Amino acid sequence: MRGAARTSAANELVFTRTYDAPRALVFDAWTDPRHIGEWWGPNGFTTSTKAMAVEVGGVWDYVMHGPDGTDYPGRAVYTEVVRPERLVFSNVGGRADEPHLTCRMYVTFEETGDKTTLTLRMVFPSADAAERARELGAEDGGHECLERLAGLLRDAERGSRCQRRRS
Repeated sequence: MRGAARTSAANELVFTRTYDAPRALVFDAWTDPRHIGEWWGPNGFTTSTKAMAVEVGGVWDYVMHGPDGTDYPGRAVYTEVVRPERLVFSNVGGRADEPHLTCRMYVTFEETGDKTTLTLRMVFPSADAAERARELGAEDGGHECLERLAGLLRDAERGSRCQRRRS
């Protein structure tokens, strides 16, 4: 179910989405370099992970590859990791000559039965920085990114159901 992006302050974007998947699986999709590249980024983008250490002080270095061939390097530094409940990290991303997506990301994973509600808060250094990110497509990109994650989770669940039937 697609949640709406909303702002609770002029310098932030908040996305909420409920997934028909267990919390541990959703958390792993955010923290496993084999999976995050399959969904991170807007439609048409691919993502390569250079390094990922999901621990306090750890770094995720990545490059989003745009459909037009433009590369968008990014770097996240984890400041809080509570498996499988919460991730907090600083993020700098954008074209190498314009790192426009500088923010702190707060990701929570709330388990409700066999579903997971994910809330992503992107907190920018200022209202102007948040507005610039919106102009560059951060709202649409956030929705697309979380929709791509939904697709990965559906595929993972289908695969696990197939494996259980064969066993």
